[in-house]
Amino acid sequence: MSAPVPDPGGAGTGTGHAPPDKLPPGTDPGTSPSRPRASGAQLVLATLATGAAMWAAQPVILPVLLAVFFALIGNPLIRGLQRLYVPRVVGALLVLMAGLAGTALLANQLVAPAAEWARQVPREIRKVAPHLREMTRPVQAANEAAADLARAADGGQQVEVVRTEVNDPYASLTATPRMLVSVFAVVLLAFFFMVFGQNLQRNALSLLPTRQQKRISVEIMHSLEREISRYVLTISIINVTVGMALAGALYLLGVPAAEALLWGTMAAVLNYAPYVGPLIGMLIMLLMGFVAFEGLWPALLPAGIYLGLHTLEGQIITPIILGRQMRLSPLVLVLALLLFGWLWGIVGLLLAVPMLVCAKIVLSRIEGLEGWARLLE
Repeated sequence: MSAPVPDPGGAGTGTGHAPPDKLPPGTDPGTSPSRPRASGAQLVLATLATGAAMWAAQPVILPVLLAVFFALIGNPLIRGLQRLYVPRVVGALLVLMAGLAGTALLANQLVAPAAEWARQVPREIRKVAPHLREMTRPVQAANEAAADLARAADGGQQVEVVRTEVNDPYASLTATPRMLVSVFAVVLLAFFFMVFGQNLQRNALSLLPTRQQKRISVEIMHSLEREISRYVLTISIINVTVGMALAGALYLLGVPAAEALLWGTMAAVLNYAPYVGPLIGMLIMLLMGFVAFEGLWPALLPAGIYLGLHTLEGQIITPIILGRQMRLSPLVLVLALLLFGWLWGIVGLLLAVPMLVCAKIVLSRIEGLEGWARLLE
């Protein structure tokens, strides 16, 4: 008695192919059915869950990201010291100590003028308030008219909102040690990333199964470290130059040297957040001008100088130095600033652009995802 011959197209072959009459319409009988794709609702839920996790884990994520940011700034300097036969550990320690010493020296110069402005601004705002009320009188009249219409629509009823404020006397006592611990964690992590970052990359690459995956990952990591380090260091030099130029211009206008250095430092830090940072800087310069100078045009001069420097830097200097490879879409950039600023505050604004550049570089190196990298341009 002969054994039955298995059907090549049936389920008894063990190939996992369905019979031709049971395949979905339009499916080639010689191919296996494609994997199911995630629905739009699942993608939205996954995105919301990721955002909630990033917001909840910010005490852990932010020190790590800041440490990586500072390590990327220091890596080109450390490589330069290594070419001078300085060991990597010693070079990382020198770079870190130089950064801490410069930060401490700058903070020591800025504490006095910042404290003086903190005491002076409320008093000066009361002097400027009548002029601001005159400028905003049409807006106030429109708001009052809208409020009258709303009350008339509600039948003249008014709702009184009672706000209660709870003052915790121990809040400042608990916030200071927590901030010091976070600063120490950032410094320590930055040092370890500078020293052991390469070993960490090699150990991570050893986990990949194939030589092809290791080669592609090595290319991505080297390109990422080289280009992101170059980008962060170049942007830092440009921002410091803008801050020094603003400080020099304000000093020539008669602003004391310590206060001019304060505003220059503010401009350099805010310039890490495109669009949002310069807008905040413009408002601060307007307030400073009305407080420090008499008359309308002299009061507008600091904001005008700041706007001119930012336009020169953003439209001419930065595109020429960095080129097209590092350019980002303004729409994507503003959306990223809003997202990371909402998640992580001022630190998110500072880190949004480097993370976007990092994502663009990674996407441009992975086959099949180059379109997403072009979407960010």
